[in-house]
Amino acid sequence: LELLTPHQFRVLQLMSDGLLNKQIAYALQVSESTIKQHVSAVLNKLGFNNRTQAGVMFKSVMTIVEEE
Repeated sequence: LELLTPHQFRVLQLMSDGLLNKQIAYALQVSESTIKQHVSAVLNKLGFNNRTQAGVMFKSVMTIVEEE
């Protein structure tokens, strides 16, 4: 997760909550195209094939961090 920019991290948070690109774009007040670029960057940096894998990993990591 350290590889992600703050914007990419926020996009991953919202993806893990099940939001669609359009909903994330609205929440962050950016274009859907920008969100698509962030999603692609997140998946590439973390080595995942899809947003579901990334979201599950994020939720798992955040659960561990919260328990510490």
